[in-house]
Amino acid sequence: MEHQHSSSVTTCPLILLIGLPGSGKSTLARVLLAEDPRRRLISTDLLRQQLFGSESIQGPWLLIWRQVQLQFQQAVLQISQGIATEAIYDATNAQRRHRREVIALARRTGFNDITGLWVDTPVWLCLARNKRRERIVPEEVVLRMHRQLRDAPPTLGEGLDRLIHYSANLKYV
Repeated sequence: MEHQHSSSVTTCPLILLIGLPGSGKSTLARVLLAEDPRRRLISTDLLRQQLFGSESIQGPWLLIWRQVQLQFQQAVLQISQGIATEAIYDATNAQRRHRREVIALARRTGFNDITGLWVDTPVWLCLARNKRRERIVPEEVVLRMHRQLRDAPPTLGEGLDRLIHYSANLKYV
């Protein structure tokens, strides 16, 4: 049996997507899944679809949060068994307090390598894309999230192992 030197702890990676509605997070998640189908996607939009029949129904947050916890546990188990390579958490994560809660949950669950991937798209572009979506997020909600991200941007101090600041390429408007 082969042993890793100093530690037998399995690396259990999580990519935490951060960005406004319409920033391109879910599109980026799809690209990451296409690159490696063994990644596990945990998406609050998909959970709303499963729980309430539609992504646009906000529903009780505690029900969604409980499903996030269960899916984190399943992903950690699958990664530890070699079935999955890493997990992607697709949610806006615009509020610092919420990011800290998600990161704390992820660490308690067993994720030990957390990358924040901030999809930093100009608010005007998010608003324009939002208008073309089936599920339109109210403009005042997008603007509030924009202020939250502007005033308290993601930092390593929130408990991330690394932070990638991804500025969207404006050629693909």
